[in-house]
Amino acid sequence: MLESDQVMSSAVSVAPAGIPEVRRPSRAEAEAAVRTLIRWAGDEPSREGLQATPARVVRAYEEWFSGYRQDPASLLKRTFEEVGGYDDLVMLRDIPLQSTCEHHMAAIRGVVHIAYLPNRRVVGISKLARLVEACGRRLQIQERLTAEIADTLAHVLQPHGVAVIIQASHDCMSSRGVRLHGVAMLTRRLLGQFAQEPQRREILSLLAG
Repeated sequence: MLESDQVMSSAVSVAPAGIPEVRRPSRAEAEAAVRTLIRWAGDEPSREGLQATPARVVRAYEEWFSGYRQDPASLLKRTFEEVGGYDDLVMLRDIPLQSTCEHHMAAIRGVVHIAYLPNRRVVGISKLARLVEACGRRLQIQERLTAEIADTLAHVLQPHGVAVIIQASHDCMSSRGVRLHGVAMLTRRLLGQFAQEPQRREILSLLAG
């Protein structure tokens, strides 16, 4: 389990919005690559059932990896200051997570819990779910994904505290290798006041409850 309990600062590093600037293959090149993999697997891409598969896979990749076309930080830019003096916990639990393991390109599925202590500003709750989606729909490892979500929220909102917990299963572990089913990985990142007692104990109890 990754546990990162840190004091927040205004110099939090945030992951880049996308991949490095390289020439992106054309759709035709991507479909050709899928046909190569089909042949490598032992089948014939020209047979009837597989003829449209390369195009379908490329369209699926556009959806699965749409996070590369989004800037997670920009999703949180619109904030609200008229909160009636509210300065206590804001928490969104059980945000669905769909991501892809960068080691085997297998699915990662789970839930994300996010909490923060506002510092004069709050963000629409749907934006927290969109932040998870933007960070998740990339090639990821769960540890880095946890850090990216927490650090982005801390960087943009500058709250008094941020907590992110992810619990997820990994198909790279259940469908190959040791082939263990029903195993979940837990990672968390606590920043600011949530990294200090007694808030640390309280937020972990709330998020895990």
